[in-house]
Amino acid sequence: MFKYNKLSSAIFIALAASSSAVAQEQETQQEEAETSKQIETINVTATKRTTNIQQTPTAVQALSSRDLKEQNIGNFDDYAQYVPNVTSSGRGPGQNDVFIRGMSIQPITVMLSGAQGTMPNVALYVDEQPVTAPGRNLDVYATDLQRIEVLPGPQGTLFGASSQAGTIRYITKKPVIGAFEAGFTTGFETMAEGEMSSSAEGYINIPVTDDLAVRGAFYNVNRGGYIDNVAGEFSIDPNNPNYRPMDPSMEALVDDGTEFTSAFNTPLAEDDFNDSYYKGFRLSAKYLINSNWELLVQHQAQDLGADGVFDYDPDVGDLDVERYYPDELEDSFDLTTWTLDGRLGALEVLYTGGYLNREIEQSVDYTGYNTSGTFIVYYTCNYGDDGMAENCVDPTKGFKGYQEHNRFTQEARINYDFTDNARITAGVFYDDFEINTQDDYVYFSNPEELGFVPNAPMEGVYANNPNTRPPRVGFFNDITRTEEQIAAFGEFTYDFTEQWAATVGLRWYDMESDFYGQSSFASKGTDGDAGRDYNSTAGHTDEPLEQDDVIPKFTLSYQYTPNTLFFATYSEGFRPGGFNRAGGQGTEETGVVNTVYESDEVVNYEFGWKSLMLDNSLRWNGNAYFVEWNDMQITRLDTDISILTFVDNAADSEIRGLETDFTWRMTDNFTFSGALSYNDTELTRTGQGIVRTLPIGSELPLTPKVQGNLRGRYTWTLENNWDAFAQVGWIYAGETYPSLVAAEVEQAGGKQDSYNIGNASIGVMKDQWSAKLYIKNITDERAELYTNTQDDILRTTTNRPRSIGLSVSYSFY
Repeated sequence: MFKYNKLSSAIFIALAASSSAVAQEQETQQEEAETSKQIETINVTATKRTTNIQQTPTAVQALSSRDLKEQNIGNFDDYAQYVPNVTSSGRGPGQNDVFIRGMSIQPITVMLSGAQGTMPNVALYVDEQPVTAPGRNLDVYATDLQRIEVLPGPQGTLFGASSQAGTIRYITKKPVIGAFEAGFTTGFETMAEGEMSSSAEGYINIPVTDDLAVRGAFYNVNRGGYIDNVAGEFSIDPNNPNYRPMDPSMEALVDDGTEFTSAFNTPLAEDDFNDSYYKGFRLSAKYLINSNWELLVQHQAQDLGADGVFDYDPDVGDLDVERYYPDELEDSFDLTTWTLDGRLGALEVLYTGGYLNREIEQSVDYTGYNTSGTFIVYYTCNYGDDGMAENCVDPTKGFKGYQEHNRFTQEARINYDFTDNARITAGVFYDDFEINTQDDYVYFSNPEELGFVPNAPMEGVYANNPNTRPPRVGFFNDITRTEEQIAAFGEFTYDFTEQWAATVGLRWYDMESDFYGQSSFASKGTDGDAGRDYNSTAGHTDEPLEQDDVIPKFTLSYQYTPNTLFFATYSEGFRPGGFNRAGGQGTEETGVVNTVYESDEVVNYEFGWKSLMLDNSLRWNGNAYFVEWNDMQITRLDTDISILTFVDNAADSEIRGLETDFTWRMTDNFTFSGALSYNDTELTRTGQGIVRTLPIGSELPLTPKVQGNLRGRYTWTLENNWDAFAQVGWIYAGETYPSLVAAEVEQAGGKQDSYNIGNASIGVMKDQWSAKLYIKNITDERAELYTNTQDDILRTTTNRPRSIGLSVSYSFY
């Protein structure tokens, strides 16, 4: 259900809206390109000015609205396949981390993303608003988008914190003054090894007056499941054939005299149980105040839901798992934004702001924790007088989590041209971000028999939820994290000649991060307030973590010909440090967890080129780069050090890489396009922290050394004057480690395999109608996207099985 708060409602009612004719101009250019051999022109705002992508001396890749439609791109997983240097890892919708240029580390489990997750090193924006979140990037469905921009490499001067490896921007379509537009697309998709999917999307643009227009976009997408939860038995009895080995220290506490009760998941067994949905809308209004000023306001809301899991257990079977506790996700957000844009003489002025409210509720099967937890017998069994376990109850365990994200951002900036060859973009930025987390770990199937009393918050310690937890909750996190930031930024460009230009950028920021609340453990007999107070325990205080710095960027560009641009860039990136719940834990032998982990630092050197050749029918762009990444933030649960997951600045690395893409309109009818990335990554220093990583010289995880894609599209006209097309595509990714932590790589059995995926489509168009028949994953490849033990049992996140679909579109204009 969509949720509205007083602030977003008031802003939406009080304002009425902007955005320029850039979208209209771009669509006109696209239509002109379709009638000639020239490549479609894409305008981008990567430099916070509207520029032609080919004349912008910075690395940027863009998927236009046309690309999104032709390649059947809907959600985050879809578009990540088609950008040459973007990879992702995660465990389903709304639960992904994204990486660019090989700067990747295995993600933290979603069960701890709010309490302990680091901020991502790739920033995600919807138009002008940052929506980045630890472990749970906002998974916005791609309805009525103008384009998706990907800015590889550090973007710290213009886009700030978390733009360390790059920035991804969803650019929405804005209201068009003086024109009526409307359209819809509907379709269905079927899988041989799963359920049917369906989708319905629509948009409408209404010119209310000569200076006011409103636009609405709506979508309802249901994706069928393809993973089976098969009936099974889970036992911690070493003599049971379905025994899952426990930690050796726990095995020593059971013997032949111990009685065991097994867990059975028969009530939850279901075929194709991982279905999901996206339901949402976006409303916007644009008002031309006068010839110089315009106002835009938008409100977007989305509900994302999912059942089941999106990784399978190879030991159980292909696309099979055994889950003993319900897996359910509800992820909803409301985003209200406003932009005032205009001119004061020669000065372009823009003020923009936004308020994001996001609520996430999730339950996860955590029965696999029996295989690794160092207190499993304590949580599951009664002890005899000899200290050995006498009776062990049903070992089913689960997790129930709730997160609320509130984010308020504001930015004011100017663009000013001093002369024809000198210009500046400068501004100030404010960000106030709060994450409230409640993580309840359901450890007990029978707390009364085990003697546990209900777990209440520690007395006198802050809690979002002051209530005693339900009887089965053995442990909980109740934590609030805040980040408040103010920054000033600017980029100055000077054209020395008609060909040579230089850009200098700086960003100063001052940030305060705070972390307060508690982690509480259940007790037997009486509630003993066992736990951690994050205003006083193990080095924690009520003082925030203060961070400030200046981030530079330098670019030198050379316009060799009107259609060929070369540029070289030096840039730096950062993301904030934070607090560890496990501060102070460990020993002299294992190392002690620091209460605070620091920002990791990135220095980037790159050389790029952009070119149009063969009478503008061939576009070829690329970048070569060298990246130094120091004090990498690595997350680890190591029970030899702490029973709480922690973050450590544990290693340094270097990346040498190349990314390139091309589009070639070979004839009036045939277009050939592709993209390729190469990343030579290696650890250059380890041991400065306490996490035991792979050895020096090892590759970084979750980024193949080589990945790429190719696509061919042929169009022609049928005898009945219908336009037709046929398209084939291919995606390749090489092998890669699943983690940087040595023990996790060993558990996963080494590297993830390489994979190839083929797609194809054929369709027709006539006037306002179009229809398309497509097939995804032609060979039914089972790609290893992320091999993980986040639930303490090895599983593999994979792509959707072979799917065949039909979509029909109609446009009213």
